[in-house]
Amino acid sequence: MLLQAIPSEPATYQDLLDAPAGLTGELIHGSLYLFPRPKGRHIAAASRLGSVVGPPFDFGEGGPGGWRILIEPEIHFILDQEVAVPDLAGWRRERMPALPEDHRFRVVPDWVCEVLSPSSEQHDRVTKRALYGEFGVAWYWLVDPRAQSLEALALEQGEWRLVGRFHGDDWVAAEPFAACPFRLGKLFG
Repeated sequence: MLLQAIPSEPATYQDLLDAPAGLTGELIHGSLYLFPRPKGRHIAAASRLGSVVGPPFDFGEGGPGGWRILIEPEIHFILDQEVAVPDLAGWRRERMPALPEDHRFRVVPDWVCEVLSPSSEQHDRVTKRALYGEFGVAWYWLVDPRAQSLEALALEQGEWRLVGRFHGDDWVAAEPFAACPFRLGKLFG
């Protein structure tokens, strides 16, 4: 269940910090969004996707390397004002050669992936999709453990374009990770 606090004035980063324990918070266009922690299938799909793309792209094991792939980073598109926490995000190392000293990532990611759940699907498909497009995230993936699917989108001239839709045990070869295809079913096994 999505919990959205609707303040009489724009929400602040302090409101996000004051959120109840066990909830993930985001600040988008002045609104505070709160979500319960993900459930088992959601966590498993995100973890497995990180395990699939991490070795070839983050570590360079059997792939080109050159990326940083992270789980649930707190991304500050505008410091302490526009804050999102995607399930996974990736940066080309030349764009983010070092990790931040604190928990706030200030470099816009090149790739973001959201794992859909009933409590967050609408938010991920509408609110966060618009946010990621507004700030120039180049690739956006949506993984749905219930439908066992993956949608890959690319930002082209400010608009999201579907570049691939995969189901069941399809081979996924989608940018930015097309160099190392993987079986989608691995995420849901």
